[in-house]
Parts: sequence; C-alpha cells; structure tokens
Amino acid sequence: MKSVGIIGLGAYIPEKIITNHDLEKMVETSDDWIISRTGIKERRIADEEMATSDLALVAAQRAMLDANIKKEEIDLLILVSMTPDMLFPSTACIVQGKLGLRNDIAAFDLSAACSGFVYALEVGKQFVLNGSCKNVLIIASEVLSKVIDWSDRNTCVLFGDGAGAVVLSEVDSGFGIQSSYLGSNGSLSNLLEMPAGGTRLPASHDTIKKGLHYLKMKGNELFKIAVKMMADSVKEVLKKANISYEKVDILIPHQANMRIIDAVSKMLGFSKDKVFVNLDKYGNTSAASLIIAMKEALEEKKLNEGNILVTTAFGSGLTWGANVIKWGGDLRKR
Repeated sequence: MKSVGIIGLGAYIPEKIITNHDLEKMVETSDDWIISRTGIKERRIADEEMATSDLALVAAQRAMLDANIKKEEIDLLILVSMTPDMLFPSTACIVQGKLGLRNDIAAFDLSAACSGFVYALEVGKQFVLNGSCKNVLIIASEVLSKVIDWSDRNTCVLFGDGAGAVVLSEVDSGFGIQSSYLGSNGSLSNLLEMPAGGTRLPASHDTIKKGLHYLKMKGNELFKIAVKMMADSVKEVLKKANISYEKVDILIPHQANMRIIDAVSKMLGFSKDKVFVNLDKYGNTSAASLIIAMKEALEEKKLNEGNILVTTAFGSGLTWGANVIKWGGDLRKR
C-alpha cells in the first residue's frame, strides 16, 4: 500500500496584533485573568477587507512553494473553515479560482470546525491511496474576528485569525500518515454554535438585534468533554497505528486553551517538552491552529525528519479526532 504524507507546508498570520492589554480597554477583563484561564497573551486579527479566502490564498501559495509543486500539479483542493466567505459558493471554489488551478479538479469545503484539519488529512489521504489524485492541497483558514462578539469577554479573548495549508502526496514507505481516528456527537451541537444565518434562523432584523450571528459557546460544559475526547482520540489513534506512547516524539494539540492542553498532556502522561504550544501568540485559530503550530515546530527544529508526530483536536459539532504521522519521507529527496 502507498504511504501518504505532507510534502509541503505554509501558513499566513495577519500582522495586526490585539494584546490582552488592548482587550482591557474593550471589555471587563485583565491580562492576568486571560492568561490564568487561557494561556493567551495576544492574537492576530485580519484587516477589515480580508476574508477567509484571502488568508487561504497566501497559505496555499506558500505550501505549494515549499512542496515545489506547480499549480498544474494540484489534483484536489479541500478547504476547512467555520468562517467561509459566504454560504455558497464554497470557499474552496473561490480559492481554486484565485490560485488558477486546473478546471478539471474537484474543490470542496469540509466543515468540522476546529477538528477540520484532522478530518481533512484522512479524507485527502484516501484520494491519494485510491490513485485518483497525486497531489492534494488542504487549506485551513479562519477569520473568527468577524463572528466574535467583542463585548462578550468569555469568547472575544479566545480567538484569532490565521491560515495554514499542506500538500499531501505519496511518500517513502513507512512515512506519512500512519493512522487517523475521527469522532462526533451531534446531540451536543448547541454547546458551540453560530445560531443564525442558515435555514434554521435566516438573517433578519430580529436575529441581528439579538446578536445571533455571533459565535456562542458554553465553555464550562465544553471543557471536560474536550479534555476527555482529545485524550481518548490520542489513545485510539496510537492503538490503530500500533505505536507506543514512548515512541511519540511530539504532540501538537489544537491550540484552544492552555488548561485543556495541560489536562490532556497530564492524562496521557506526556512531559511538557513533548507538547508543542504557540497558543500564547495566536489564540485559538480553529482548524488552522495545527498547521500553524506544525510550521513553527519545524522552524524551531522541534519536528524533524523521522519524528513520530501526533495531532489531536476538538471542535463544534461536536467533533474530535487525531492523526499519527511519521514526518518526512519526501520521495524527491532520496
């Protein structure tokens, strides 16, 4: 069987920074309160005229450049986001047009919120395994600042904007995605949602007045579920890959909240030096957080050729999942 892995990676982080001290001037909060409860010190915010596809475009271009892949060589585009440019057409199609990719390829959005990249890795892998695609471009892009109620201190302190992209292709035997584990529980979908704007509650003066087009989250209820499902996902995905905890070189969890990351790490028995965190600089960038973290881990040489990497994520849906990846193995670097 083919081995499928990441051969190129790119990210885009907006330049504008909003610090905790900036938020102190906007809502009733403090730097100490935010850091103690989330671990976040600052987050990046996209310019007013920028949409999800704009961030996605830059991240995709950087990933393709890193992979040394021409636009004609991309066979499939999967875009994951909980903040699409619009309900339709898909943001994937918008980005496909902006990138100038071939017209005989599929482009579609995948909606799994913060777990989107974990889901997309497994979906993209299958297209390469079955031979229908050689190179798959996966993009995770979020402009959460446009769906946040900046007067709600419980949510506005958490989220930031950013995008990441990877190119999937065949890699050397034994490298690449070793296993994936995916899960969901739709009966708890109300714990993290944006109520209005769809067919359940179409946009109206009333929905706007009630603030129903903003992200709504029941954080206290989500915390315990997130910790359990992220930890359980790692246990299951390592079992599927037949890899022991001791052989894991680096864990990159979804960068949602430092207390969640610490609790997951403790539950799994991973020391802090095995867990990569950049949450303090960017906040929760949803599906993009894993790719942005991978990029920085590579740059800091904490993720290297041959390392066993485990990702884990949890998001609205509810959704969760994990991947085991043996990093590297690019066939062209033999």
